[in-house]
Amino acid sequence: MIGQSLERTGSIRFIVFFIILHLSIYSLPINARSNEHASFPPRGWNSYDSFCWTISEAEFLQSAEIISKRLLPHGYQIQYVVVDYLWYRKKVEGAYVDSLGYDVIDEWGRMHPDPARWPSSRGGKGFTQVAEKVHGMGLKFGIHVMGGISTQAYNANTLVMDSVKGGAYEELGRQWRAKDIGMKEKACVWMSHGFMSVNTKLGAGKAFLRSLYRQYAEWGVDFIKHDCVFGADSNIEEITFVSEVLKELDRPVLYSISPGASVTPTMAKEVSQLVNMYRITGDDWDTWKDVVAHFDISRDMSASSMIGARGLQGKSWPDLDMLPLGWLTDPGSNFGPHRACNLNMEEQKTQMTLWSIAKSPLMFGGDVRKLDDATYNLITNPTLLEINSYSSNNKEFPYITATRVSRNMHKSHPHHPTANNISTKHAFGLTSCKEPKANTWSIVDKNRGQICWNQYSSEKPEKNFCLYNRKALLASDEEMKHNQLYQGKLHLQTNDKAESCLGASSKQKLTSKDYSRGALSPCKLDANQMWELHSNGTLENSYSGLCAVLNPVKAEASSNGVRSWIATGRRGEIYVAFFNLNPLKTTISAKISDIAKALQNKQNIQGASCKSHEIWSGKDFGPTKDSVSIQVESHGPALFILRCSHA
Repeated sequence: MIGQSLERTGSIRFIVFFIILHLSIYSLPINARSNEHASFPPRGWNSYDSFCWTISEAEFLQSAEIISKRLLPHGYQIQYVVVDYLWYRKKVEGAYVDSLGYDVIDEWGRMHPDPARWPSSRGGKGFTQVAEKVHGMGLKFGIHVMGGISTQAYNANTLVMDSVKGGAYEELGRQWRAKDIGMKEKACVWMSHGFMSVNTKLGAGKAFLRSLYRQYAEWGVDFIKHDCVFGADSNIEEITFVSEVLKELDRPVLYSISPGASVTPTMAKEVSQLVNMYRITGDDWDTWKDVVAHFDISRDMSASSMIGARGLQGKSWPDLDMLPLGWLTDPGSNFGPHRACNLNMEEQKTQMTLWSIAKSPLMFGGDVRKLDDATYNLITNPTLLEINSYSSNNKEFPYITATRVSRNMHKSHPHHPTANNISTKHAFGLTSCKEPKANTWSIVDKNRGQICWNQYSSEKPEKNFCLYNRKALLASDEEMKHNQLYQGKLHLQTNDKAESCLGASSKQKLTSKDYSRGALSPCKLDANQMWELHSNGTLENSYSGLCAVLNPVKAEASSNGVRSWIATGRRGEIYVAFFNLNPLKTTISAKISDIAKALQNKQNIQGASCKSHEIWSGKDFGPTKDSVSIQVESHGPALFILRCSHA
């Protein structure tokens, strides 16, 4: 009897303890209780916008220390500091972004930090000491890597390392080398002298990649930015295998992929579960056209429920690229920060507001050693950081009206954003071959090798868009080798006499505004310009595995450029962001009833009275059941916090 009583008492105590423990855990901030990767959009700093590839260890650690002291206390709970590309390149005369022969590689063809710029790496230490110092500052350490294997390692024909058994990788009775796994015909399009894909169908190709990422983990790397593997440079096989390797590691590593030009929601769904961040645009730089280029793609990702979708051992986030604010350098530069951001403050606020409400990772790119107050206050704005981490139901909100303020006499011109003047121009683009709109090519003239964008396509251009298969002019050894490699593939020109051929992407890193431009370039014998026409009407590229499409370019009249986003806050508040993309001041309005419908009863505000605060002007607006409205500066945003209640 006494034993049963003690047993019951012990059980009750255990239940009470469990309840208290459960409640205490769930009273913690989300990031304190969750072990999953990228619970929130990742935040931090990347060296590219300010240093390009030239940053040194001293400059990096100085920047990390400033970030630890100035940004970490301002809502940057998990802060990554990332060394961008070419940390292995010697900074000497003749070395530049696409040069060959200036890299530091080991006997296994793996990249190592340039010891002249990264002195703590001497003796094969890699980034070990840098990572330890960064961790000691309360930060996490990241690096940029290129896809595949370097051309330098391929030319040296280095051995492939077996990181599981140790020593050289052996299979089928022999040791494997770089030339066995490198795919020279699949060189990185924008760094063709630097890197090429590896054959992941081979055990040796997989062994090489595994040796790379195990080494990065041994160095203490927490964040990998993997370049030239996504978008127009898509390499789903390598992404898939690297994702598997990262799962095998005994320490968590956040996985980010880029560059992201030509990305569609279908392509995003194919990679989102494999990664934690994926670029959905080309390189973003400090131009207004680049900022504007992010609105459509961020809208499409939200509409496809890609924001915070399941990712690698956690969540994944569509990435709008680094924030090029503050003190910067230039793309492809051989020297560090030297100029101020070209965006005016209204344009900078628009960029930061969109990045935040679209829940993009916030990776600042400016030189933190020269961080002015205006930029600092912008990137640490508590409302924007709150929205970026904790808001939900984030989506573009199209039900707005706008009244343009004319330069002449300040006359008003009402318009609705759906009443824009639409151009019928088309631009070449790439998409997943699974997209229905890719099935729209057909042979028109077999004798001339003519194929055309199908006349029955719903996105038919004004004039027929046709291409012609290029005929070999000379039976050279190079042509014969090429014909064997790409037997049955098409080399497409704009007409049967031209020497400009259709390629999968530009020969340089693309910015957000021009990812679909100039797919034509001088004809060369490489996979980027090889195509295969399938029986289902898809035209597949041999380099990326993506399919060619013609996309209509909806060229809006500049005066009609108004956009809006909405989201709900964790405390019941509602966020409404207006964006004025045209060159004149514009009054933008939204009805409370339309906001209620768009939220689909996630917030019960139908018929409620709402008070609002606009953060950029600092103005409070009294109770209203009708609408929110404000005059927005040219290229600027407005951001309302609505708190609604029923009387």
